[in-house]
Amino acid sequence: MITMEHVCKSYKIAKRNAGFKEALKALFHQKYEEILALNDVSFTIQDGEMVGYIGPNGAGKSSTIKILSGILTIDSGTVLVNGKIPYKDRIEYVREIGVVFGQRSQLWWDVPVIDSFELLKDIYSISNKQYKQNLEELTELLNLSELLRSPARQLSLGQRMRCEIAASLLHCPRILFLDEPTIGLDAVSKLAVRDFILKQNQIHGTTVILTTHDMQDIEALTNRIILIGKGKILMDTTIENIKSKHNNIDETIAELYHAYNI
Repeated sequence: MITMEHVCKSYKIAKRNAGFKEALKALFHQKYEEILALNDVSFTIQDGEMVGYIGPNGAGKSSTIKILSGILTIDSGTVLVNGKIPYKDRIEYVREIGVVFGQRSQLWWDVPVIDSFELLKDIYSISNKQYKQNLEELTELLNLSELLRSPARQLSLGQRMRCEIAASLLHCPRILFLDEPTIGLDAVSKLAVRDFILKQNQIHGTTVILTTHDMQDIEALTNRIILIGKGKILMDTTIENIKSKHNNIDETIAELYHAYNI
């Protein structure tokens, strides 16, 4: 189970005006602006749920995922995932989670994908038997047989994202965080990724938190959505509750953004 209670997270961002003189001034008197990325965020997600975590750019989605992944600490509040504090129990905790950032890669760029998988096997201390079984299952479900011997840099975006998802699941995580997993993918690749994520949840009961701007992904994969804007949770409901008879899902979400002025 995932629980966030009254979580706040802020950043300090350096600010200065344009020009050489301003750059010199900044060397000695740097000015900072504090940005409140998360403001009293609270929610609970049960085991096996598939939740869409949505909001506009800068709403706080990626900050939330990074906190739940143990990458970032919090300023205040509490975070518990399966009884562990992500950023404190990191070594033990990461064995239970898989993370896919659509704009970041965990694959080594210049070596065959299978070599990256072998490295992850050692990092997560996966037994030979489990690794072989998981690799065979993921290779079949994601159609990776022709990709494993190629360097990541030679793969198309859709091919690489399938490999990224496989890499995040090699150690059988109980929770999967997906941050823009289908960004830039063509229609065929998107359908393949969606189908695989659904099967992963149905077969293994994997808890999935999905952040994306593609509302078709949200509609296809999740029923519950959590809407965040300006660092605050604005809505926690089901897609059926917000659907309009006259609008598609994109228009519905756009209306929500407008209604909350985000």
